[in-house]
Amino acid sequence: MTEHRIVPVILSGGSGTRLWPVSRESFPKQLWPLVSDRTMMQETVLRAVDPGFAPPIVVCNQEHRFLIAEQLREAGIADARIVLEPVGRNSAPAIAAAAVLVAKDDPDTVLWMMAADASIADNAALQTALQAAAKAARAGRIVTFGMKPTAPETGYGYIEIGDPLPDTDGVHAVARFLEKPDAATAERFVADGRHLWNSGMFVFTARTLLEELERHAPAVLPAVRQAVADRKADLDFIRLGVEAFTACPSISIDYAVAERTSRAAVVPADLGWSDVGSWSALWDLGIKDADGNVALGDVVLESAENCYVRSDGMLAAVVGLKDAVVVVTEDAVLAMHRNQAQDVKKIVERLKAAGRSEAVAHNRSYRPWGYYESLIQGDRFQVKRIVVTPGRQLSLQSHFHRAEHWVVVNGTAKVTRDAETLIVRENESVYLPLGCVHRLENPGRIPLTLIEVQSGAYLGEDDIVRLEDTYGRA
Repeated sequence: MTEHRIVPVILSGGSGTRLWPVSRESFPKQLWPLVSDRTMMQETVLRAVDPGFAPPIVVCNQEHRFLIAEQLREAGIADARIVLEPVGRNSAPAIAAAAVLVAKDDPDTVLWMMAADASIADNAALQTALQAAAKAARAGRIVTFGMKPTAPETGYGYIEIGDPLPDTDGVHAVARFLEKPDAATAERFVADGRHLWNSGMFVFTARTLLEELERHAPAVLPAVRQAVADRKADLDFIRLGVEAFTACPSISIDYAVAERTSRAAVVPADLGWSDVGSWSALWDLGIKDADGNVALGDVVLESAENCYVRSDGMLAAVVGLKDAVVVVTEDAVLAMHRNQAQDVKKIVERLKAAGRSEAVAHNRSYRPWGYYESLIQGDRFQVKRIVVTPGRQLSLQSHFHRAEHWVVVNGTAKVTRDAETLIVRENESVYLPLGCVHRLENPGRIPLTLIEVQSGAYLGEDDIVRLEDTYGRA
C-alpha cells in the first residue's frame, strides 16, 4: 500500500439493542436501512470510496459474514477484506487485528477506524476533517473526531479540548476524555464550548497504534498477533485464530489506549453526526410531517404529534399520542415515550432472562444462500417460506425426524433427491421423504421462492445432517 492512501477500517461488532425490535443480535442495526435507502453498513463504507482510500477492511462477527459480503457487493465494493472475529472482544482487539495485518505491508499506513452504524450528514466536512487528522496521525498522533454538541446529551462520552497542535491546523491536544455525564453536567459541557461529543472514530498509523497498545494494554497485542498468525482463508474471508483471539482481553480502544496515551489529539468538527443509538435519535434524523411525526411503512396517524412510528409488517394506527415511539415488526411491537428511548435495552435484558427468542433473533433467518421464515407452526407440522439467491445452493443434507414437501411459487428449482436430479418450476412440487439425501439450488437469474411444509415428530433446525456444504458449515 502506498503511503498516501488511507485504509478505512470498519468495525461491525455491535448488536444495537436500543433499537430493538428492529435491531437484534442475529441482524443488528448496521445491516438495516435506517436513515436512507442504503443500510448503515453501506452508508459507512461508501464514505471511503475515493482514489485517496485503499480498499476497506471490515472486522465483523463471523455469523454476519455473508450478510456483510452481500451488502458490500450491492454497494459496488468488490475488494474489501472481511476479517472474522470468532468471539466478540470489543474494539481494541478488533482494530489491533486490522493494524497487524496492515503493518505487514507498511506499518506507516494511516488507518481510519469507524463504527459501521453511525450517521454523518456532511461528507464534505468529514473529508476536510479527515485530512487534518491524517496529517497529525503521520506525525505520530492518535486522533479522534470531536463532534460539536447540539444538545446536552447524556448518552455520549465527551472530550475536553486542549491546546492547538503547533504543526497541524484544526487539530488540538486532548485535555481529557470524560464518561457519559448526568443531565446537569451535560448542560454545563454544552454551555462552556470546550467539550465535544466523542464520536468513536480514530485515525492513526498502524505503527503508532501497535506501539501504544504494547505500552498501555500489553495483554491485548500478543494474543491478537497470534490470532493473526493463526488466521485461515475461508472463501473470501479472513478467519482469525480461535484460541488466541478468545484468550484476548475484552476492552475498548478508548480504555485500552485513547484515555491513557500522551499522544491523543482531537479534530473538532460539525458533521451532522449521530451514533443512531436510540429511536429518539432516529426521530431527530427523520423527515417530519406538519405535526412533527416521522412515519415509515404502513402507518396511519390521527391527532398525533412529534411521534416516531415505523411498521415493517402490519398496519400501525396511532391516535392522539404525543412524543411517542411505536415500532412494529412481524413478531414484536414496541411502544414507549421518546424520553425513555435509552431504556429499550432493559426490555431486551428481560426477554433474554426469560429465554425469549425475540430478544436476539427475527422470524426471518438469513443464510449464505438467502433466507427462510416460519409462516405457520402446529403439532407435528411447520410451514416456511424459503428464498434462494440466484446461483446459490443449500447444503446436501438429510433429516432424522422430518419429511418435507416443496412447492415452487416463483423461479425454478434444481432439486437433488437421493440419486435423482429434478427441475421443479413454478406451481410444481416435490416430496422429500424422511431420511432422503437432498439439496436445493437456484439455477436461474431471479430469486427462487418456495413454500416448505415440514411434517414429523421433531422440527428443530438442529435436525440437519450436512453431507456437503459450499459454505464450510458443519
